[in-house]
Amino acid sequence: MHDIRAIRENPAAFDAAMARRGVDGASAPILELDEARRAKILAAETAQAEQNKASKEVGAAKAKGDEEAFERLRALVGEKKAEVAAMQGEAKELDQKLTDMLMGLPNLPMDDIPDGDDEEDNVEIHRWGTPKVFDYTPKEHFELDGVKPGMDFELAAKLSGSRFVVLKGAVARIHRALAQFMIDTHVEENGLAETWTPVLVRDDMMYGTGQLPKFGEDSYQTTNGWWLVPTAEVPLTNIVNGETVEEGSLPKRFVAHTQCFRSEAGSAGKDTAGMLRQHQFEKVEMVSITHPDHSRGELDRMTDCAQGILEKLGLPYRTIVLCTGDMGFGARRTHDIEVWLPGQDTYREISSVSVCGDFQARRMNARFKPEGGGKPQFLHTLNGSGLAVGRCLIAVLENGQQADGSVALPEVLHPYLRGKTKLTAEGELA
Repeated sequence: MHDIRAIRENPAAFDAAMARRGVDGASAPILELDEARRAKILAAETAQAEQNKASKEVGAAKAKGDEEAFERLRALVGEKKAEVAAMQGEAKELDQKLTDMLMGLPNLPMDDIPDGDDEEDNVEIHRWGTPKVFDYTPKEHFELDGVKPGMDFELAAKLSGSRFVVLKGAVARIHRALAQFMIDTHVEENGLAETWTPVLVRDDMMYGTGQLPKFGEDSYQTTNGWWLVPTAEVPLTNIVNGETVEEGSLPKRFVAHTQCFRSEAGSAGKDTAGMLRQHQFEKVEMVSITHPDHSRGELDRMTDCAQGILEKLGLPYRTIVLCTGDMGFGARRTHDIEVWLPGQDTYREISSVSVCGDFQARRMNARFKPEGGGKPQFLHTLNGSGLAVGRCLIAVLENGQQADGSVALPEVLHPYLRGKTKLTAEGELA
């Protein structure tokens, strides 16, 4: 959410930044509503003062025995009381409208974010690894002989419908090993605190991280009001919801491995083959809570953490900075990491790491107390995949594929597979 005081102080700068996100003339309706709200608050305060004055005069008239003045003043107190209540109600309604308006606007991009309309305008900033050259046309993950016994889309469709998968046997074990490897690396080498969270959250948690009110259709809600998390960003970031933490406790760095649920609204017809785009999937999520002065550096640190997982797995990737038109609602800067998929002959997103500034913290009322004293300040929040487990499985299978339908598995996974080094063409670990 945005700071109304900053908008009042420099509406031109706010409008210029919003225009880069495709929103024109954003400040005018905000300031108009804010002026009406403040005017109503002032009127209510003035009427309250008149009510208080009249209340004192009622007592004085009573003490003097002036019955006429007493009745007149008592009636005036009643009128002012009703007037105050009405104006306070109107001010509260205007305040809610202003909050809703501010909550519906995307975050302001950093100055160095490239302008653009869509993914075609994103800018590559880093590349690692060389895609393997095959002496045959590489297959997609679901086409590999060794994968077919362990990746069942027909059974999933019977159980749940489209965009689900049932993983079995060796493939399920590789999937599990990947998640374990990611968590161990982030905890033991990257210094993140392993956290296990619920995957059902309340409305205000979804508001806090920006999924509501604008993107409710992208998530699933239960009949009793809980939301299934689209990512562990929601519960991890909301750990500081409503809290004022000590500056000395920063940064707070969390990592969680959870199931995630997305309706994939608006993605009809996209990536329908295989398990690239699913309603239910697993992700290892990183979240950092930082001092405002350190959030930009933390973005680079988190990006390195995610890239390091791919490098340990030997998977070629590239990192891009998203342009203003492709960046997520709550982000100020986003680094997307795209892994090479030989079966598709292209790079596909496997991680998105974003710095949100104080955008989420304002929605959550999450602050820190400066060590040197002074007024509490809003925290900065960051989130990023470290990594999407299912997509990482796809990348491991496709990059390790052999001509006979087997898959050579990355060395770092061998200890998690009891020393097994490959997935055979028959779908077994060997």
